[in-house]
Amino acid sequence: MSLNGAACIVGAYEHPTRKADDLSVVRLHADVAKGALDDAGLSKSDIDGYFCAGDAPGLGTATVAEYLGLKLRHIDSTECGGSAPILHVAHAAEAIAAGRCNVALITLAGRPRAQMAAAQAAAKAGGVKAPLALKPPDPDAPELAFELPYGPATQNLYAAVARRHMHEFGTTSEQLAWIKVAASHHAQHNPNAMLRDRVTVEDVLNSPLVSDPLHRLDCCVMSDGGGALIVARPEIARELARQNGRPMVRVRGTGEAPKHGMGGQIDLTWSAAAWSGPMAFAEARVKPGDIQYASLYDSFTITVLMQLEDLGFCDKGQGGRFVMDGNLISGVGKLPFNTDGGGLCNNHPANRGGITKVIEAVRQLRGEAHPEVQVPNCHLALASGIGGALASRHTAATLILERV
Repeated sequence: MSLNGAACIVGAYEHPTRKADDLSVVRLHADVAKGALDDAGLSKSDIDGYFCAGDAPGLGTATVAEYLGLKLRHIDSTECGGSAPILHVAHAAEAIAAGRCNVALITLAGRPRAQMAAAQAAAKAGGVKAPLALKPPDPDAPELAFELPYGPATQNLYAAVARRHMHEFGTTSEQLAWIKVAASHHAQHNPNAMLRDRVTVEDVLNSPLVSDPLHRLDCCVMSDGGGALIVARPEIARELARQNGRPMVRVRGTGEAPKHGMGGQIDLTWSAAAWSGPMAFAEARVKPGDIQYASLYDSFTITVLMQLEDLGFCDKGQGGRFVMDGNLISGVGKLPFNTDGGGLCNNHPANRGGITKVIEAVRQLRGEAHPEVQVPNCHLALASGIGGALASRHTAATLILERV
């Protein structure tokens, strides 16, 4: 079943907070749900499908749905890390096409920054060392007995991918730095962005090494907050567009794929986007060269470079050359990306950046991005996410959206 044209995104909202000291996680879910409903011109009684991943507290979708007072015909709690909200848009389109629901709500929310600050303060008061992570490893995960002895921290896993790319293709730290530079050029226009100062390649290279070859400025921010999307039947979207005077944002193509850890025998030079991307392009019946704006998951600069190659925007091994000299900067380069500042500068709520990627793509297609970064006459956009870790098991999700 093709999902090309099966559903439209009619509501999108990003929480403005980046540190939620006085808001619970479920309250953040409620805030973003209301924001998306207001954006769409709908009420919660219109929602009959709900989608949320592992960031939902308590019993997950059941807890949040009860808190919101939703009467539902369909729920989906597919969990695949930061790419989950992108995948949920596809699953919502599937559910709508199958008649399981008419209007689907997708939410994401969390407060890791506030929780970490509270844990550090408590540790300091108690004279003990602060925790490096808030969530302990799952003791039932079958791979941990084989992997934990080697200390696989997130930044180390991405650094391994970056180092391998450098070894195989001659990619440089300077080239990776251009990705951060582009993000910072966009973030300066976003009043909610955590890091609004423009940086240079030299600034990135002079920031402290976190895990060689990745520097501090190669890494995303840690933020609280969240976002929400509303996906609806095309006929509902047409009526809402008529009422609010906005263009429709139609789902054209979708793709999702996992890549396994393969017992450590893994090729680090490609990601699961090499599978999810072609699926989405085939369903949308467009090519990478047709895309005018790209929202690319940017947990680290290397994450962006890998997706650019695996999605077909450039040949494998040419990502470093592709991003140089501002080629990702709106109004300057060939492929504007993450015009809100992305996870590198703006927001990475709940350590899951997928939903903000779709939200900014919707803004671009509606013509509602900041005027300094708005892509002229943007009618075709892509959102791509990586959930998990590039050097290990992860899931990629790709979404192609069209302005109608």
